[in-house]
Amino acid sequence: MDAKLIDGRAIADSIKEEVIREAAILSQEGINLRLVAVQAGENPASAVYVKQQKKNCEKAGISYELKSISADITEACLLEEIEKLNSDSTVTGIILQMPLPEGIDARKVQAAISVAKDVEGVNPSNMGWVIYGRPFLAPCTALAVKEIIDATGVHLYGKEVVIVGHSDIVGKPVALLLLDKFATVSVCHIGTSEAGMLEEHVRRADILVVAVGRANVIPGEWVKEGAVVVDVGINRVGDKIAGDVEFDSASKKASFITPVPGGVGPVTTAILLRNVVKAAKWTKNR
Repeated sequence: MDAKLIDGRAIADSIKEEVIREAAILSQEGINLRLVAVQAGENPASAVYVKQQKKNCEKAGISYELKSISADITEACLLEEIEKLNSDSTVTGIILQMPLPEGIDARKVQAAISVAKDVEGVNPSNMGWVIYGRPFLAPCTALAVKEIIDATGVHLYGKEVVIVGHSDIVGKPVALLLLDKFATVSVCHIGTSEAGMLEEHVRRADILVVAVGRANVIPGEWVKEGAVVVDVGINRVGDKIAGDVEFDSASKKASFITPVPGGVGPVTTAILLRNVVKAAKWTKNR
């Protein structure tokens, strides 16, 4: 079996077209979308993301602004900056670029972002709505994984789902999103690996989602025949980019698989833009 590649760019393009239409309608109603990214200090990797965010926003008709703050800012002062943006009626979305300088509690700052402007879905209130099956503004990558699985046409009801990685913005919310569709979900992590149980879990997955951040951590031979494989990992190996799953061998067993790059990444970016539109509508109707 050779897996069908899941074209993340095509899925993303469809979402972006929707965003462009919605942004135009909101503009006609006098609502101009404005996304502000807050970056404390300088980080080369973050700079790449900022450039991509700006480019994608401009194409979608969303105003994008980077608010650069000195790396020596205190937590209290950063919280004040967030509050200013919360109170600014011209700001419809806020992104907090990671990582933050040492000594600043990232979760505390994320929690300070207005629920209605939290386009990354990291405010505890927005995370909580995922539990209730109403993921209005949820973490972008988690929503991207769900969007990709939906695009395969595979029904989740009763399927065995295995998620490798239990981060707050991918593993945990993905598990909740898929549980809501009555899948049977297992979440694996370092404890699973150290207990020697990871292979056993992966081998029985009808749908496998891997978000670890380690190149080729999942051997392709572990993948179940006909499984759907969603690889969230983006890792640099020499001069190449690799996912968390051994792509060549996994693609010979899976029914669907995401390429790296070109899979989850583009969809995540598109979801961010869609969340900006959702946030603006939420503020409008409050």
